[in-house]
Amino acid sequence: MTIREQTQAMEREMLAPWAALSSNTRGRQRPEEECEMRTPYQRDRDRIIHCKSFRRLKHKTQVFLSPEGDHYRTRLTHTLEVSQIARTIARALRLNEDLTEAVALAHDLGHTPFGHAGERALNALLPHGFRHYEQSLRVVERLEKDGRGLNLTYEVRNGILCHTTGLEADTAEGRIIRWADKIAYMNHDIDDAIRAGVLREEDIPQSITDVLGSSKTQRITSLIRSVVENSHEGKIAMDEVTYRAYEELSDFMYQAVYLNEYAKREERKVPHIIHSLFNHFRNPDYLPDYMKHIAEEEGVETASCDYVAGMTDHYAVACYQDLFIPKAWNLGL
Repeated sequence: MTIREQTQAMEREMLAPWAALSSNTRGRQRPEEECEMRTPYQRDRDRIIHCKSFRRLKHKTQVFLSPEGDHYRTRLTHTLEVSQIARTIARALRLNEDLTEAVALAHDLGHTPFGHAGERALNALLPHGFRHYEQSLRVVERLEKDGRGLNLTYEVRNGILCHTTGLEADTAEGRIIRWADKIAYMNHDIDDAIRAGVLREEDIPQSITDVLGSSKTQRITSLIRSVVENSHEGKIAMDEVTYRAYEELSDFMYQAVYLNEYAKREERKVPHIIHSLFNHFRNPDYLPDYMKHIAEEEGVETASCDYVAGMTDHYAVACYQDLFIPKAWNLGL
């Protein structure tokens, strides 16, 4: 037996009956020869970690736009925290950790620069709208590796597409990501808001802290425990009391942080930047060569959207400045 076959035999022996076995994957868009060492889901995880769009996440906004300080979350650190929480839940439920991790690591690959402000700006520009989870799937299927995509398994691609609202993923592992995403962003957003001076821990209502706890560690532990204890036979859920406390916390965060004028004042500049870049790159002559085949095959609006959505915050600002801000010039005196 190869190492991969030994791993797959262990999956059949140790995982829950409703877990997604890598030996039963529905396969890839393009058939490939199996790896001797890694299962299909392990290969997917490795491809995601090594792809360019994953590296760009380190310079994309999570909540606070261009914060000063080294300890605020980025889209990359958010992704890693989602992965850690998702793997903890998967392990406790005897589900496939490799599949869970692959979906978690890829779920935000299509996110725009400037966080959800950038997503809203692109959504307003396109007739069919823009949704980051659909773009994340497009990244792995179409945009990575010069248009060849990463050729991931069906289960990973399905988990990426279904990680937010709407249809549930086909696998229990994919369904975990929706909960892990909620748990991660709510708690690290609180942590970042406290660091930014926008929020104090004692501002959180007691009706919430009585259920979830009064620290980040306690909240994360309470939420994970609720998911683990209330998930059965592949259905992933929280108990009603904990979920109501989570929803109350979500409502509180929207008022205290997500709509906070001080925390979000720079976001009012985002639509103009995104609109300007999008309109500029609708001229295919201005697109980089590797994006021109998208314009030819799917139209210039799609190519412009793909290019702008893939930018980091830093690159989008630098590109805008280069294109639209007058430069100083030397008269030779």
